[in-house]
Amino acid sequence: MIQEDGAKRESAVRAVKQRWALMLSYDGGRFFGWQKQADGVVTVQAALERALSAIACESITVTAAGRTDTGVHATAQVVHFDTTASRGAQAWIRGVNAHLPPGVAVWQALPVDKHFHARFDAFGRRYRYVLQSSPVRSPLLLGRVGWTHTPLAPEPMQEAAALLLGEHDFSSFRAAGCQAKSPVKTMYEVSLTGTPQLMALDIRGNAFLHHMVRNIVGALVYVGNGRIGVSDFADLLAARSRLLAPPTFMPDGLYLTGVDYPPQWQVPTPPPPDWLWSAEA
Repeated sequence: MIQEDGAKRESAVRAVKQRWALMLSYDGGRFFGWQKQADGVVTVQAALERALSAIACESITVTAAGRTDTGVHATAQVVHFDTTASRGAQAWIRGVNAHLPPGVAVWQALPVDKHFHARFDAFGRRYRYVLQSSPVRSPLLLGRVGWTHTPLAPEPMQEAAALLLGEHDFSSFRAAGCQAKSPVKTMYEVSLTGTPQLMALDIRGNAFLHHMVRNIVGALVYVGNGRIGVSDFADLLAARSRLLAPPTFMPDGLYLTGVDYPPQWQVPTPPPPDWLWSAEA
């Protein structure tokens, strides 16, 4: 009986789950988006879960702070997962990276409270869109920045971008298939920096609609090339209708650069990396 009770206790100890948070970067151009798909195409989630499962020697499922589309990159995506495996942080970084395909890497692993949730505990998300304007698209920046061949004027674009600050109904910048319950979101920071040839839109908000940043960039490009004015951009925002808006801009220049969490979870928000272009770089 004593041996049987001891075996039960040992089994119970092994079954105790530890929750981990990971930060990872990926090249969205190498994957068919974040979310795992039934047809088995290569997605970031599917690749990460396979690698984690190999290190944990058990099936692992991850929950991300947010999904990204095909072609959209991340410098600091956050996920959490539960495991009964006893592994150190380096196993979840170096070990997992050894099983990941090119284009994605884990760069931080943190043990977190069992109640932490990568998606539901996030109160803010940060994106950067890098935009190039030149007569010919640079082959060295292909897939890394958005591009337009038309000359752009940054000043009216900056003025229009500032109108996005605060709480608004962003229906004019919402994709038709968006599943968000409400189009009303709050933007805490919006800035456009750089030169007419290369600029970066940094935007931080409590949440984002599907294709929202890319739709905003599409409208700002129209402001920059003179097809619409700043007042037209304001009218577009107020109209709450996607039917009146310019086309969705390409995903190439869009990066998820950070996710904000309350201090209690001790999951930091890193700044955008030095290699990702900015006006200060």
